[in-house]
Amino acid sequence: MKIIKELIPYVVIILLVILIRTFIVTPVTVSGDSMDPTLKDKEVLILNKFDKSYKRFDVVVIKYGKERIIKRVIGVPNDNIKYKENKLYVNGQEVKENFKHGTTDDFTLEGITYQQYDKIPNGYYLVLGDNRQRSYDSRMIGLISKKDIVGVARIRLFPFSKIGSI
Repeated sequence: MKIIKELIPYVVIILLVILIRTFIVTPVTVSGDSMDPTLKDKEVLILNKFDKSYKRFDVVVIKYGKERIIKRVIGVPNDNIKYKENKLYVNGQEVKENFKHGTTDDFTLEGITYQQYDKIPNGYYLVLGDNRQRSYDSRMIGLISKKDIVGVARIRLFPFSKIGSI
């Protein structure tokens, strides 16, 4: 009985860690160069799984088949998105992007969706990698369902020289 009482705090700690990693936050490692220059291959981020409100320019992790891919939200529900001459237009208005990214070839929302949407439907998002020339993103795979977004990455843990917000 004494051994069980001594083990209870350790069991509680293990359960808390499992619950936190499953439902709240977990580390995630960047794989590849699709988010370069913002994120580099092998960097470690903290993924917030609890926050399910995704905003324009959030960096998110997405379930895509058996993989997890990291991209940036560019278009949210009810947006009409267009890139022209490397500039982002949302609902006809130019929107400044406050992060570095590669050259974005011209495209329209209607041109990249099989359903020819003029606006992003509720529950869906348009995502792009920051390395626009090398990113496999919504331009190829279409809009991303909210249910496929695992969470938002806002903090970089590793390398230690770059620790802090993304």
